[in-house]
Amino acid sequence: SLAFREDFLATPLINLWVLDFVKAIQQKFPFFNPAEKSFSFIPTYDIDIAFSYQHKGLFRTLGGFLQSPSLERIKILLGTKKDPFDTYDWLDELHKKYQLDPVCFFLLAEKNGVYDKNILPSTKAMQQLVKSHAEKYTVGIHPSWQSGDDSSLLKKEIESLKQMSGQEIKLSRQHYIRFNLPEGYRLLLREGIAGDYSMGYGSINGFRASVAASFNWYDLEKDEVTSLRIHPFCFMEANSFYEQKLTAEEAYGELMTYYLTCKKVNGTLIPVWHNHMIGADKLYLGWGAMYEKFLAAIAQHVFTL
Repeated sequence: SLAFREDFLATPLINLWVLDFVKAIQQKFPFFNPAEKSFSFIPTYDIDIAFSYQHKGLFRTLGGFLQSPSLERIKILLGTKKDPFDTYDWLDELHKKYQLDPVCFFLLAEKNGVYDKNILPSTKAMQQLVKSHAEKYTVGIHPSWQSGDDSSLLKKEIESLKQMSGQEIKLSRQHYIRFNLPEGYRLLLREGIAGDYSMGYGSINGFRASVAASFNWYDLEKDEVTSLRIHPFCFMEANSFYEQKLTAEEAYGELMTYYLTCKKVNGTLIPVWHNHMIGADKLYLGWGAMYEKFLAAIAQHVFTL
């Protein structure tokens, strides 16, 4: 992208242009006083691997044990130890403590694939997980990788989430940030999606649309503004870990920079988290603590301004 090539991917350029434009108008018309937007923070979660060991079914469980036998796996399956991806109670406590209103996106592919590895929506565990989240938070669909090859699957996945949650499903974020334009966004509109949270990269953090604010998608081919509201994200912990090769502490510094950048322009900060990456899995040791440290830091910053 131009923003990457010219090294302004970390800058919400549109927000800066708007602020400069307002100043220019005020120089000409001193009494011009537009309504100011305030900074907002929306934590979001992709629940695409709900559990590490539990609720996988007999064949997946046996296959996993034969491939990687461990005492930990046995303890978790026997219920004497908590699944490392089960971060839900801990996250609930954080949301209550810091008065957060998150959005949770669920992957509900009817069958597993190379990139779709969640427990199936037909399982009681998944149905209960969705229901418990929908009672507290807004939930959205996390369209499966398979739905990118067969668009008819999206309708089924949305309907499945609707039945489990009891909510009208109006929000989405693409699994692995897989979407194309304009077909992908047009499909979301046809299926009744009103807001999409996929505007970001799955390979590097930054402002893909050069803005830290939501906006209505403009269909260039049809030359018209659509009703689909785009909510860009600028940080995903998976990018920091897998692509940028950062430690949890280095990612904390990166995330704080994005927070301060968004706050300076009265923008919206939307990070992407995965339950399995901020849990107790040894591979991601320290990332959950980093998230909690970040929430504590911005709460203090907000309260002491």
